[in-house]
Amino acid sequence: MLNESQRQQAADLLWDCWAHGRRIAQLPPELCPADRAEAYAVQARLEAHSFAPLSGWKIGATGPGGQKLLNVDAPLAGRLLAERIHRNGAVISLGNSLMSVVEVEVAFRMRTSLPPRSAPYSQEEVLDAVGSVYPAIELPDTRYDNFKQVGAAQLIADNACADQFVLGAPAEVDWRALDLAALPTFGRISGGEQRDGSGAQVLGDPRIALTWLANELSRHGLTLAEGQIVASGSTIVPLPVRAGQGVLADLGPLGSVAIELA
Repeated sequence: MLNESQRQQAADLLWDCWAHGRRIAQLPPELCPADRAEAYAVQARLEAHSFAPLSGWKIGATGPGGQKLLNVDAPLAGRLLAERIHRNGAVISLGNSLMSVVEVEVAFRMRTSLPPRSAPYSQEEVLDAVGSVYPAIELPDTRYDNFKQVGAAQLIADNACADQFVLGAPAEVDWRALDLAALPTFGRISGGEQRDGSGAQVLGDPRIALTWLANELSRHGLTLAEGQIVASGSTIVPLPVRAGQGVLADLGPLGSVAIELA
């Protein structure tokens, strides 16, 4: 088990890598979290480095493509930090991103909070707490050179591979009337490849993923809070990108969002 000092050291090391665009092979053995609970405790200390209140949460590895990319067999939750969130049309630097992929996502904004409790939240309760839905793009990355070998706990400690996130305009349709599992989506590179997907790529349905997150946070004593954004996971197999390209993410009736990669 990690003590408080070791948790802080692990978080400080990962933050230093994030802030300075460098990577490590993995955490030193004496700083490796043993399980998800320890991993989320390390991750929480990353939040303290941010200049603003927590903007929300991301869910990683919600489909076979993301799980294959990370070599894990279950979803991971990470924090969305305010300084890493962009608006539609943003010009974003890929920097020295190791992953260099984009993901097309359904994002939710919470209307009311879901605090920790002993009983699991039902999907109906979770959806009732949602205020609005958005098209979004995630550009994940990792602070590990060997991210496919480090395992779920180290990936969670590394904020579940969170990096840049782009939030579009709120959907103008009645999203509650839509079948989000059947939602058609695609990601397209300007003048290049297009990858099609659907909401079913996200644990079968983005609403299922959102419910998973509410209960994952609750199990670890964390609140999914009013006003926070949730990036529910990639509806496409992550699409490789490089600097100089434009990216369009289309989520059918929920709208679209675009970025330029510097």
